[in-house]
Amino acid sequence: MFKGLEKVFDIIGEILAVIMVIVFALLIINANFSFLPDTVLKVFSYVQNYGSLVLMAVVGLEAMSKRNFIFQIIFLALLALIVIFLFFPGTYENLIGLIPSGN
Repeated sequence: MFKGLEKVFDIIGEILAVIMVIVFALLIINANFSFLPDTVLKVFSYVQNYGSLVLMAVVGLEAMSKRNFIFQIIFLALLALIVIFLFFPGTYENLIGLIPSGN
């Protein structure tokens, strides 16, 4: 299903990975020096949350392009499940409650 798109997913994944590293670096630096305006910080926060999901999807699609049709369908179903549940109210609050705080 995705055999011809393997190279496209590879290039998009590489570009997204570089963008995500830059965004994460700027957010970490901003946590210490607070130089980003609030609007830019808000945009970067959205990029941090949803960009990670997009990067996982693109890299997963690249990996699934080498697999058989059944694995591709399973991956697409799991990806759809994640995207659908993102629209449910309270998803992030419940998810963050499951992550150990390190104490």
